[in-house]
Amino acid sequence: MPKIEIYSTAVCPYCVAAKNLLKSKGLEWSEVRIDTDPGQLGTMLERSGGRRTVPQIFINDQHVGGFDDLVAAERSGKLAQLLGEAA
Repeated sequence: MPKIEIYSTAVCPYCVAAKNLLKSKGLEWSEVRIDTDPGQLGTMLERSGGRRTVPQIFINDQHVGGFDDLVAAERSGKLAQLLGEAA
């Protein structure tokens, strides 16, 4: 199972949409809430190259980006590659 991490907040429709997309593929993830643990914001900024919006998604420690980036990766076949699936 791939390691998927999502940096999110409670009031974030794009976070919900990203989690729903992953759920529809039968995937599990760990969620890092930067609103309840503000110390994680610095970690997210460092890992994402300074991106401040949520969600920020990482698959096997590789930065995918936000929800739009996740959808683009799904459409292009890059998501399957990141997950180790046959494209």
